[in-house]
Amino acid sequence: MSLIQSFRYVISRPNRAALPFIGAGLATALIGRATPWRLTRALGTAGLLFTGFCLYFFRDPRRFTPEDDRVVLAAADGRVTSIDLVSPPEDLGMSAEPVWRVCTFLSVLDVHINRIPVSGTVTALAYHAGTFVNASLDKASEENERNGLCITMADGRQVAVVQIAGLIARRIVCDVVPGEQVTAGERFGLIRFGSRTDVYLPPGVKPIVSKGQTMVGGETVLARL
Repeated sequence: MSLIQSFRYVISRPNRAALPFIGAGLATALIGRATPWRLTRALGTAGLLFTGFCLYFFRDPRRFTPEDDRVVLAAADGRVTSIDLVSPPEDLGMSAEPVWRVCTFLSVLDVHINRIPVSGTVTALAYHAGTFVNASLDKASEENERNGLCITMADGRQVAVVQIAGLIARRIVCDVVPGEQVTAGERFGLIRFGSRTDVYLPPGVKPIVSKGQTMVGGETVLARL
């Protein structure tokens, strides 16, 4: 990655989900800095710092999606924490046959925009309230607040993506609905302030990534179809 690319990755326009937070931070900063009292001026400084953090956290850098409908793409930035054979979530109406699942943990420093791994139709969407344990733990996929979607490709094969809230995450955002046509690499949501994203591959498809590998959402190829 060149210096210019690195700069654009860190300093890029924020996602629209950041606007309420940035607005609140700026308002706090302006009110605090406009008053003569020490306490409110400190609050104004905190507002500026919070605004800067939100600009960084909600950054939405441009991604270059491979033009290949025979691959499954990473749905999020982050580090692969586990790769295992498990059954897809029951509430998505998929086959119970065990498939490969790739779990990607997003630290607070990663880009948190979630992206569609394959082109197709969203055929199921399921949200579950839950706890907020560390998203890097295996039990997070069952116990934490989560939102899953099933994407059915043109050939009938299905890929599932599950957004899992983390230890400090408290809000899952998903912008797609059942019946919607989606394209590989496009944005579909995010999880605020630390999280995990699981991708369930179609039966018989093996991942080509490794545990510990760094993912780039919408660009890294998880598997070949």
